[in-house]
Amino acid sequence: MTAAGASGIRHPFPEPPAEGCATEVAPGILWMRLPLPMTLDHVNVYALDDGTGWTLIDTGMDTRRSRAIWGRLLAGPLAGRPVARVIVTHHHPDHVGLAGWFQAQGAELLMPRTAWLYARMLVLDEQPVPPPEAQLFYRRAGLSAAELAERAASRPFNFCDVVAPMPLGFTVLHEGGTIRMGGRDWTIRFGSGHAPDHATFWAGDLILGGDQLLPGISANIGVYPTEPEGDPLAEWLDSCRRFQPLARDSQLVLPGHKLPFTGLPLRLVQMIDNHIGALDRLHDHLAEPRSAADCFLPLFKREISGPAHGMALVEAVAHLNHLLHLGRVSRDLSPDGAWLWQRV
Repeated sequence: MTAAGASGIRHPFPEPPAEGCATEVAPGILWMRLPLPMTLDHVNVYALDDGTGWTLIDTGMDTRRSRAIWGRLLAGPLAGRPVARVIVTHHHPDHVGLAGWFQAQGAELLMPRTAWLYARMLVLDEQPVPPPEAQLFYRRAGLSAAELAERAASRPFNFCDVVAPMPLGFTVLHEGGTIRMGGRDWTIRFGSGHAPDHATFWAGDLILGGDQLLPGISANIGVYPTEPEGDPLAEWLDSCRRFQPLARDSQLVLPGHKLPFTGLPLRLVQMIDNHIGALDRLHDHLAEPRSAADCFLPLFKREISGPAHGMALVEAVAHLNHLLHLGRVSRDLSPDGAWLWQRV
């Protein structure tokens, strides 16, 4: 283990802020939390003090509870000063959900262009039932006839259910650019894999990491019906390796979930090794032909059902696609239309 790795990962703030409260994690930077209606039950958001107003980093989902909590935060820890800017790290609904709500109240929205395009497209694309392309995707992934029938008759997840309408107009964030927030100049660095063009922000020993830099849990790396042949895992591994020369143990990472942490050099190694190990286990598992739905055990070391099943399935497809792009597996269609994967 390197000297950097030997120092380990530490959490200087061992307890999250209570609902409607804030913790100052550095001068002029407040850490707050909003609830999520899912297994991962929270998202971290941050407010940076710009003097006359605030810059927010991410917003939480658009729910009545989240709006009420923001009302308490704005009146309490944010001292009634206006939100001048909202910066969204990436397009996922727990991060962009209330961006349009703040925009409608006069805040400027700043995002990577790809993230804005995805969010704007998805919030306008309401689907009462899964479209044929989605049903084909899940058939190819190995869902049973009963599971496909259940999906076909159910309303799928729609962005507009938890993301406020997004008015036209935003300010684009560019890779390698700089932005001044909270009295500091931050360098913008994009990652990818969890979401395309995911913005992170670096200023001295502070990093706003979003979901690109998380402690203790792995960001979901998924393939979806929008890009069924994609290889987001290759993008994720490349992003982690590009960040490695920039990482120092002294940096405090402010992540999108879980607790702020130090020890980024070790964490990046863990994030890479986690997927390399999963790929090797998956490769061994494919001595016999299997569908994506049959691959949870080697990837996650347990079978998965219930609410987490959908996220596990898209991650299984991502790992299989990566092995296919590497030439380590082949695939053939079964009589019922599922891809059956087998190691080469």
